[in-house]
Amino acid sequence: MSVAPRLKTYLDLVKFEHTVFALPFAYAGMLLASMTQNGTGWPGLGVVVWVTVAMAAARTAAMGANRVIDRAIDARNPRTAGREVPAGKVSPAQAWGLVVVSLVVMAFAAAQLNPLCLALLPLAVVFLIGYPYTKRFTWLCHVWLGITDGAAAAGGYVAVTGHFAPTAWVLWAVVIFWMIGLDVIYATLDRDFDVKHGIKSIPARFGIPRALKMAAASHALTFALLLLVGVVAGASGWYYLAAVAMGAILLYEHRIVNPDDLGRVNVAFFDANMWLALTMLAGVIVDVTWRTLT
Repeated sequence: MSVAPRLKTYLDLVKFEHTVFALPFAYAGMLLASMTQNGTGWPGLGVVVWVTVAMAAARTAAMGANRVIDRAIDARNPRTAGREVPAGKVSPAQAWGLVVVSLVVMAFAAAQLNPLCLALLPLAVVFLIGYPYTKRFTWLCHVWLGITDGAAAAGGYVAVTGHFAPTAWVLWAVVIFWMIGLDVIYATLDRDFDVKHGIKSIPARFGIPRALKMAAASHALTFALLLLVGVVAGASGWYYLAAVAMGAILLYEHRIVNPDDLGRVNVAFFDANMWLALTMLAGVIVDVTWRTLT
């Protein structure tokens, strides 16, 4: 296979386009940290570059590990049997090789930022690699995923300041509950398979109607935390306008998915949440620009 098709296969393996979920929150954390510490929303090109590299590498490592660890489960599930590892397009050894390379890149990028980013790396690896195993033991696997992805937002903040602060913690909480809600919605697609094969999830444990109510509650808390970000960060009205838009997106997400019609779960999972993440970033960019200029 030539280079271009092979590259596409690896990008498909890790669903690289889904990086748009966590990366905007990492950028948001980075910009808000710079505003607090430097009085300007621009943290410097070096920080932007290394945060981007670290976050992309972290997500690639996590997804690569997820795909290879879950290959036997995916092979039995008609919805996932065509994924690259169970379909034989990428061997387990090749997938693990991608994971190792990604972790090395992430470590190098963290070292370019500050000592705390590097010191937190072992803990980050545990969460990145550990997620696929959680669904074998607990329906709280969605919480593990939320904590893992939420670290991107806090990591963006720490990359600038070298320490944690209230804004970083609240941003982390935003992504935790956002990811819990969206992952529960996505898990409804595999509820019957999960029950049959002993895979743990909130839909498998509580049923789809209750699971969707729990996802809605998680997203209601997400909206409240988005408003709290504005309070602790001293944001302008521009940020709150974006927060209201994000609340509307979350509401739309739950309006198009119901227990009797899961046909638009993928729209709710990818499209709606992609726009939410981009709205967050746009709101923070406008906010810090406004506060920098005024």
